[in-house]
Amino acid sequence: MSADSLPDWLFPPPGGFTADHFLRMNTPRHTELIDGSLVFVSPQEKWQKRVIDMLDHELDRQAPQELRGDSEMAVKLAKRQAPEPDVLVVSTEAFERDDPSRFYFPADVVLAVEAVSPESVDRDRDTKPRKYAAAGIRHFWRVENEDGETVVYVYELDPATNVYALTGIHRGTLKVTVPFDIEIDLTAVGRRAV
Repeated sequence: MSADSLPDWLFPPPGGFTADHFLRMNTPRHTELIDGSLVFVSPQEKWQKRVIDMLDHELDRQAPQELRGDSEMAVKLAKRQAPEPDVLVVSTEAFERDDPSRFYFPADVVLAVEAVSPESVDRDRDTKPRKYAAAGIRHFWRVENEDGETVVYVYELDPATNVYALTGIHRGTLKVTVPFDIEIDLTAVGRRAV
């Protein structure tokens, strides 16, 4: 196979990709742009897929009318940053608008959630939360599978420092009042609704 027959996205331009360029590219599903570089995500594990589906459903179901839950959509954070949170809560206006159809802006996002997988530990615990905080996204959750138990680490942006502060660690049941009243049975990950 020659270099001429390979997709353009395999060859980064000098200085890396920009979010504008990246968001027009036809890359593999769940590809992210972090620091001007493409990040290819490993296939999801069952736990990760189940927790993403459950949180997306519950957050959308429990959200007030002006907010909606969504999943696996890019957020154009900055010139060279377009990560894809696993789950998001966005304004209903942003959810329903036709353009842009492939991404959200930071101002649209009320909550970003990352479900940590073995290959995403560093990005989900460090890189992406720092990028979300720098972009002004007020709420961030990190969800981990700790020995078969789903644990949610809840963070809120400290406006004085512009970094996330841990506000709670939830096992069994996630119950918070911000960004809105939410109560989720974390033991339900993987169980079918009756």
